Amino acid sequence: MYPSVNRDLAHEIARDGVIVSEWLLHTPPRSANFPQRNRLIAGLSGGVLIVEAAMRSGSLITARLANEMGRDVLAIPGSIHASLSRGCHRMLKQGAKLVETPDDVLEEFGLVRTRPVSRHAVSAQPPVPPSAAWASARVPDIPADADVARVLTALGHALATLEILAARTEMDGAGLQGALLRLELAGRLAVLPGGRYAALERS
Repeated sequence: MYPSVNRDLAHEIARDGVIVSEWLLHTPPRSANFPQRNRLIAGLSGGVLIVEAAMRSGSLITARLANEMGRDVLAIPGSIHASLSRGCHRMLKQGAKLVETPDDVLEEFGLVRTRPVSRHAVSAQPPVPPSAAWASARVPDIPADADVARVLTALGHALATLEILAARTEMDGAGLQGALLRLELAGRLAVLPGGRYAALERS
């Protein structure tokens, strides 16, 4: 099982569904085997959405395999300054469908978003990362702070690490960390796996 934290999930899938692999049980994870795994993912999917991809990445291998199998290939654009957006941009140049909202994916597959029936109006919003959900409910307004504004400007619409933000803002560590914390508490920032940060739009 790889990563090992998914062991319980794998047992749940095996109990209620099926696990498909070309490798024997207890085969250790080897990077050379990943493209073959990606081939199965592409074959079992109606389409593949590339969210982030460097120019040399498993995501692009999956997209190529999906295209060869006649599956739909979709991609989300990103900042021209982000290395993880370059693979997506290459796919878009080669004809992948541009995706900006969940509705773009539904449209590609001929599906219609179902809206709950209620006497109150309900708007469909993209899911908020869990790390920001509680904060946005507690602290509605973003602090008026020059450091916060600098961090938001530096972050833009792409994901960034602490090192990238430090280089863009030229702020010291304590000031940068403080601004990031204030943004997170205000529900304007999500802390993602891998030590990356993403700005959140407030409705």
